[in-house]
Amino acid sequence: MAKLKNRHIQMIALGGAIGTGLFFGAAKSIQLTGPSIVLAYIIGGLVMYIIMRALGEMVVHEPNSGAFSHYAHKYVGAYLGFLSGWYAWLEYTIVCMLEITAVTYFLDLWFPGIPHWITIAAILVIFFAINIINVNLFGEFEFWFAGIKVVTIIAMIIFALYLMTFDNSVHSGIATNFQTNIAHNFFAKGSSGFLFSMVLVIFSFGGTQFVGIAAADAENPQKSVPRAINGVIFRIVIFYIGTLSVIICLYPWNKLSADVSPFVDVFRKIGIPAAAGVMNLIAITAALSAFNSCLYAAARMLANLARQNSAPRGLAKINNKQIPHNAVIFTCIIIALTVLINYWFPDKAIIYLIAIATTSIIVTWTTILICHIYFRKQNPDLKYRLPLYPASNYLAIGILLLVVIIMTQMADMRMAVYLMPLWIGLLSIAYRMKKTMQIRTITKN
Repeated sequence: MAKLKNRHIQMIALGGAIGTGLFFGAAKSIQLTGPSIVLAYIIGGLVMYIIMRALGEMVVHEPNSGAFSHYAHKYVGAYLGFLSGWYAWLEYTIVCMLEITAVTYFLDLWFPGIPHWITIAAILVIFFAINIINVNLFGEFEFWFAGIKVVTIIAMIIFALYLMTFDNSVHSGIATNFQTNIAHNFFAKGSSGFLFSMVLVIFSFGGTQFVGIAAADAENPQKSVPRAINGVIFRIVIFYIGTLSVIICLYPWNKLSADVSPFVDVFRKIGIPAAAGVMNLIAITAALSAFNSCLYAAARMLANLARQNSAPRGLAKINNKQIPHNAVIFTCIIIALTVLINYWFPDKAIIYLIAIATTSIIVTWTTILICHIYFRKQNPDLKYRLPLYPASNYLAIGILLLVVIIMTQMADMRMAVYLMPLWIGLLSIAYRMKKTMQIRTITKN
């Protein structure tokens, strides 16, 4: 049976962390708070690291493709396992819709005349094939796509440092940009702008938990998972804080567009269109990589729910390549609704999808932290541990709850918060119906 190698696991963890949230959402984040976006990413990165270490403990102890849904079911109870599994599936599916929408906007830079629905349909067909054929094919695809992102971002930072140091046309403005952006205008939009930016920061880190699901297909999860998670801090410093810092130094933050990737916009505005084109291509690969990871995760989460009798049993079926093909098919059908969403809300599709994805991420992350508390009570002796447990759990939960409150104060975000209890209510009704049917079946027998 095909297994994901250590290098695949490393890149899946990395690919999940670098997607539309960084290449597109960063522009909106910068406009919300200015240079203090760097501090927002440091705080968001701390929360993400706590969650990843908590998940890592459970994954190393017991790898499972259902990840946090499986752990919630085992260590807390069947209801939370049911709820978290379906919420996680919703998160991954919504993010798939978001990433595929983002690709169409990136492509508009070069091919503005192509209808978005054609692009979306073509991408769906290609990635359906990738995810249905072989898990190793998925791993190889993600390895190279994530690798392209990593190499390009590092190259961009080096190139930006070169411009700031040796190119007089850019170098002359660095001191002015620093004065404007950082020294005198760090919290440019006040405390409210900084808090608003935290919503998009949390969204940006939303895919990092993919490594927990991929661990079930890993050759040696006890070795590869800790290594991938322990590298999270390094990735935050390089790929988020590093890139945003050089962008802010290269060009005044308040002159960057909120509707274009800042990586593209900054090079376009300082007069290097070739670099802007390269960064737009990388933004496309980043979105496709994140889409690939989300489709993989959504299908396996759905199959795990089916194995727990929390979804139709047919979705648990696997083909001779050990791939849950029915779950992949069902998830792709739902993702195809992206065409309608973009038709109904052409100007708001991305922000609505970000809002729903963010609430789903918060529910998923909170579930992981709660499961970890119960897990540690039953497994006190572990080699791989979350530092400062349980204080770190409660700190992260508190920040996530704060983000939910902040979303209620944002016009384009509050709808998703109000939909959260509705989705939980529908899932609770479905769970009660499931339990009632199980009791009737037992009674008849």
